[in-house]
Amino acid sequence: MAGSVKKVLGMILAGGEGSRLYPLTQQRAKPAVPFGGKYRLIDFALSNFINSRIFSIYVLTQFKSQSLTEHLQESWRFSSILSNHFILPVPAQQRTGDSWYRGTADAIYQNINLIEDSDFDIIAIFGADHIYRMDLQQMVDFHIRKRADVTISALPVPLKEASSFGVIQVQEKQRVTGFKEKPKRPKPIPGRSDEAFASMGNYLFNKDVLIELLYEDAADVESSHDFGKDILPRIFNKSRVFAYDFRRNHIPGLTKKEIGYWRDVGTIKAFWEANMDLRSVKPEFNLYNKKWPVRTASYGTPPAKFI
Repeated sequence: MAGSVKKVLGMILAGGEGSRLYPLTQQRAKPAVPFGGKYRLIDFALSNFINSRIFSIYVLTQFKSQSLTEHLQESWRFSSILSNHFILPVPAQQRTGDSWYRGTADAIYQNINLIEDSDFDIIAIFGADHIYRMDLQQMVDFHIRKRADVTISALPVPLKEASSFGVIQVQEKQRVTGFKEKPKRPKPIPGRSDEAFASMGNYLFNKDVLIELLYEDAADVESSHDFGKDILPRIFNKSRVFAYDFRRNHIPGLTKKEIGYWRDVGTIKAFWEANMDLRSVKPEFNLYNKKWPVRTASYGTPPAKFI
């Protein structure tokens, strides 16, 4: 895992209502939904940050956040002695008005003080409810190497399935030229005619670039204040935006079958299927990879599995 001299702040978006996962979200926030016999959904994102040695993390909460807050306090505590080592839940505080978070960008904007008052160089904005392993430092190194203002984590998907995703259009060197939500005719990745880049909803922003974009978006009364719908489409021509190929992210201990594994568990069907991916002797997602552990409450070993 390559190191970086840049300081990275993590901001995990954990305020979604999770209405499509009802009744699992009847009494709890979506990121606090149990998964895999032991974990909570947010444990996968947090484990990726910690395994990547990014220890400064804010978790932005909103709907039914009590169980999520309790889980973070019980399972993800750092010693206060360590500088810049924290995982802190940040509830919706209505600092910029009387509304709750109106979109992903507005969630960050309403907590912009946490960015402005910090000495971090890069802000990593990630979702809280996807199942995957990722070394974020490799994405950070790519971001720095490309001298990017913004980097989007991109999942290669079969072209025939790409219409179900937000599709990133790129040049040969992975510079982003456009973004379309569920296009009827998605554009393939240059040199890979049978695949397209789907946005994973995970972003790296240079701090000053992000602050400027958030203020511009907040002033736009017609904006829905969403990164994918509003902010990213307007910056491709004026900023250096790149797509990071998630499949090229190297995780120690991964089998060939697991490379590129990423699941959005936003529906009951998808949630069930992702749980079923854990069952076999050689599963699509292996909870027993000691070289890149999934961490959670009490003790760090994965749950028992009966074959």
